[in-house]
Order: sequence, then C-alpha cells, then structure tokens
Amino acid sequence: MNPWFAYCDGSAVPNPGRIGLGAVFTEPDGTRHTLSQAAHENGCNNEAELRALLATLQELKSRGADTLVIHCDNSVVVEQVGCSTAKPIPRLASLFEEARTLLNSFDQATLMWIPRHRNREADALARAALGLAGNRIVKLPKKRR
Repeated sequence: MNPWFAYCDGSAVPNPGRIGLGAVFTEPDGTRHTLSQAAHENGCNNEAELRALLATLQELKSRGADTLVIHCDNSVVVEQVGCSTAKPIPRLASLFEEARTLLNSFDQATLMWIPRHRNREADALARAALGLAGNRIVKLPKKRR
C-alpha cells in the first residue's frame, strides 16, 4: 500500500503561550493538503508539537488514510509517542497516550524525527495560524570605524 506522507509542527508563542498548529500532508497520488489552525489552549512548545501531531492524525483519519509516514521535528514527541519505555512527562501523559492510541488505529503508521530545517513549511503554517510571519533574516548594517 502506498502511504500518505505528513509533516507536522506546533508553535507556542511565547513559550508557554498561544498554540499554533501546522501540517502538510500528501496523498499517495501526490495531492497535497495543508492544515493551519490556532488551538484553543495555551501551552508549552512540547504541547504545541503534540497537539499538531494529534490534529494531523485526526485529519488523516477523517480523509480515510490507512498507511502513513509522519515527520516531526520534536524529538521529545517522537520519543514519547514511539517508545513505551521513555520517561513520561506527567503533565502531558494523557495527550501522549491519546496520540499513541490514534497512531496505532491506522493499519500502518510510522512516526519519524527530522531536523527542524526539513520542516519549514509546517512551521510556517503553525506560525501563520497565530498571525505571525515566517522567520525572517534581518541583516544589520556594518559598523563604521
């Protein structure tokens, strides 16, 4: 079976603060979709990332996906959801359990960590959900001597 591919990211501004969720997912036939929404809760960066994963999984489930590969740039989320022996984070334990249960409800699902620079589009969507522009590089003028 051909998998759906997804990239998800969450943003908490400030950290902790308002939560934005972003995701890009591609159907097996190559059709792309995006998700960009503000969460109703405030929380820390790990919670934002976890809520982005949950929103992505719920959206894929509603679209009938059965085989998926999910990419996430938060190593804590990937470790907590993917490894039953990871030291739990008590405050987020119920959300991690919800994510594990939802991930296991698919016929086949893989959650993979990727470096942050490979997740820029999902990050931009999470930030846009909060009304923030993407990361901008500002060049400062050189000092004159």
